[in-house]
Amino acid sequence: MKNWMKSVALFAALFGITAGAVAADAAKPAKEFKIAMIAKSSTNPVFLSGRAGAEFAAGELSKKYAAELAKMNYSKIVIDWRTPPNEDAQLQAQRIAQSVNDGVDAILLSCSDAGKVNGAINDAVARDIPVFTFDSDAPQSKRFAFYGVDDIETGRQTMSEMAKAIDGKGKVAILSGSQNAPNLKKRVEGAQTEAKKYPGIEIVGVFNCVETPQDAAAEVVRVTNAHPEITAWAMVGGWPLFTKTLLKDIDSNKIKIVSVDALPAQLPYIEKGLTPTLLAQSCFLWGSIGVEKIVDKVILKKDVPVMNKQELVVVNKDTLGKWARQLKEWKFDDVPEEYLKLP
Repeated sequence: MKNWMKSVALFAALFGITAGAVAADAAKPAKEFKIAMIAKSSTNPVFLSGRAGAEFAAGELSKKYAAELAKMNYSKIVIDWRTPPNEDAQLQAQRIAQSVNDGVDAILLSCSDAGKVNGAINDAVARDIPVFTFDSDAPQSKRFAFYGVDDIETGRQTMSEMAKAIDGKGKVAILSGSQNAPNLKKRVEGAQTEAKKYPGIEIVGVFNCVETPQDAAAEVVRVTNAHPEITAWAMVGGWPLFTKTLLKDIDSNKIKIVSVDALPAQLPYIEKGLTPTLLAQSCFLWGSIGVEKIVDKVILKKDVPVMNKQELVVVNKDTLGKWARQLKEWKFDDVPEEYLKLP
């Protein structure tokens, strides 16, 4: 009898503890669903645009899926911006690891050098933190999906538009950024392959630059002065066009530029005629689509395609007004007013 009573008492004690634990857990305040966003560089305007897109989507999806978030004890979605000031893959890897240690719920990443971040990505996934890449992928890692342009195709299209601008003949320099960025390597490869279609085009060389506006512009001026035979620049990234330097230092009657990217600061290059065509990456969507896909996978438990392709938008004098208005809709507050009034 005594043993039986002891068993009952022990069961009651255990049940009480369990019930108390459940009640305490239910009473926990809802926490934020935190997405660490680690782009390549916080000084590059394209990634600031991506951040704006991510923060916009976080706000919109927090409202749209409030009930689903509440079921998982989340109050809202927030973006934790952890991008290095300049290109530094090793620092990216460290920030991935720190984000995991700090208890983030997902990671949104653009890789400066896939080889240096693969291990950190895989460690994050091993600890149940999903990783989504944008712009620059890490296909050998365990990231669950990627969103961005086809980089080979981007390079080919850049050179194709350049060939149109110079009637298929001229001496062309290719501008790239970090030598280790996998997306830029592929764009250069695509540009070089496309150039072979045009017997009248000669590639002077591929020139890498530090991915800041001032450094990139200085490199273009340096190379142009060193190679006066250059008649065109094919830029697989639009870093130098975020300054007005080239509008002053490059003669649009002698040299044409075709470049990837078309943010507000770059649009005067079209207006002034130095750049006949910009190939716009919808950088805002890097962030908004990235957040959307993370929510699909983690909150809504949906299947997400591994590859999610982004299409380039051709921006020229005919489409300048339409594109300017699109940028305005994406919350860019520095779109020149005169471009918004164009047809």
